Amino acid sequence: MNDKEGAVHWIVYVLECADKTLYTGITTNLDRRLAEHAAGTRARYTRGRGPFRLVYRETCQNRAEASRRETMIKLLDRTQKRQLCMGSSTGRMQ
Repeated sequence: MNDKEGAVHWIVYVLECADKTLYTGITTNLDRRLAEHAAGTRARYTRGRGPFRLVYRETCQNRAEASRRETMIKLLDRTQKRQLCMGSSTGRMQ
């Protein structure tokens, strides 16, 4: 995850919930964050909506960049979000 000692990269990610809704968030540790979603801790929106599928992820250089990108993705309509996810190597939407 880090290419330089001490460098922290932020990840913007999109989850598809069991009810087919999409959740967008940011983190520095995707594995930990996915475990938190699965456990029902932290994000109120995802509680009770599991299981989840990671359908998109994007690495950013810093928190500000990740936050801007998260906002941009959240402003997309569902069709645009699906297209973004389908066009990524992580995207596995059906």
